[in-house]
Amino acid sequence: MAQIVTTAGIDVSKEWLDIALWPEDTTDTLHVERNPRDSFDTLAAWLHAHQVSRVGLEASGGYETEVIDALEARGFTVVRFNAYRIRKFAQSNGRLAKNDRADARIIAHATAVISVKQTGARPRALDPLVELLSYRRQLADARVACASQFEHFKDPALRRQIRARQASLARHIAVVDRRLSALLGATPHWAEAVRRLRTVPGVGPILAMTLVAMLPELGTLSRQKIAALVGVAPFDADSGKHHGPRRVQGGRAKVRDVLYMATLAAMRCNPVIAAFAQQLNRKKPKVIITACMRKLLVILNAIMRDNIDWRTKAT
Repeated sequence: MAQIVTTAGIDVSKEWLDIALWPEDTTDTLHVERNPRDSFDTLAAWLHAHQVSRVGLEASGGYETEVIDALEARGFTVVRFNAYRIRKFAQSNGRLAKNDRADARIIAHATAVISVKQTGARPRALDPLVELLSYRRQLADARVACASQFEHFKDPALRRQIRARQASLARHIAVVDRRLSALLGATPHWAEAVRRLRTVPGVGPILAMTLVAMLPELGTLSRQKIAALVGVAPFDADSGKHHGPRRVQGGRAKVRDVLYMATLAAMRCNPVIAAFAQQLNRKKPKVIITACMRKLLVILNAIMRDNIDWRTKAT
């Protein structure tokens, strides 16, 4: 008889962790406050005492990152699930209640039965680049919001404040851009990857850095898998004689948002993307843009895979 493997699920919040085990007849649970410095040592000791080696948790807006790093540093295999996937898994098992401990049990169960391909430990060296790009995106979004406010508000005093805020945000963005340049200068292999990606017409520095930081799998996956990972791969919606429209869903939204803006530029200045868009001119505009996003991403994937610069016939 095969040995039963105990898995653990962790429900992550800002201030505490709730941990449960699977199989379900293992009723022991743990509640850990995140503030004490030894909280992860307590967690690791408890997991070791229950002979757990595989731990699952949900993506929780970044709060899970510290937990993943701490557990991987202590030798555990950690699986990060999409929260939507865990909720659907719970519903498929008839689990309608939702609270921290119930969620931890569901995650533990999913960790035991769902096969997730491990991609290795999270590349922590990319964290500074990811943080700077995320902060820059927040500043840029705030600047766009200022432009909208300036268009609609007529009070002169308010408009002066908005103008001042716009100028302040522009200065902050310039500081972040200098830090990004310095970081690339200190990391030659990142700088070379960014340079190579930017040889493709339509690809600017922000998309290139975003791909390096937030899509490290670029160049290592097939065209189908990289498109699905970003969320620009069409999926069937068929049943019996019904053939529904193909839809894209899921994926890495932060990468996809930047890719979208770059694709709009590429549709004008990149001969391959422009010609491809022209072939689809009878499709709906959103379908054309999504298809061009996928085409551009596949080209970038091939460039990184083959370690070559842009060529007109790159695919």
